[in-house]
Amino acid sequence: MTTSIRTAKTRKFTGEVVSNRMQKTLVVEVARTKVHPVYKKRYTVTRRFHVHDEHGKHNVGDTVSFQECRPLSKLKRWRVISE
Repeated sequence: MTTSIRTAKTRKFTGEVVSNRMQKTLVVEVARTKVHPVYKKRYTVTRRFHVHDEHGKHNVGDTVSFQECRPLSKLKRWRVISE
């Protein structure tokens, strides 16, 4: 009998830092473009994520990549992976 371990794909996003006022936490805004199914008009949808930044080296306006991780607090489920 063989046992296979299922590896979960972690989601990764890239966005712009819009707030760094909290300790070790960034608010990162990710914007994506969608097309309306009927009118074919393009529009932007933005979403904000609370991201863990252990060293606190990112500032507002920086572009960061982050990935999903275990829950770190009530809102934080993401961790910075690169600048």
